[in-house]
Amino acid sequence: MPTISEFFGILIRMYYDDHNPPHFHAYYGEYEAIILIDTLDVVEGGLP
Repeated sequence: MPTISEFFGILIRMYYDDHNPPHFHAYYGEYEAIILIDTLDVVEGGLP
């Protein structure tokens, strides 16, 4: 899994062949969120 950024324990990952719309995955411990790049809306999951 390609980690493109890490800060305050949050990992940001993107996958080159992932589905549309463009988004990134954010991980924090046991939590995960999928966040749209253009609006920063959380479309799945969540972080505390």
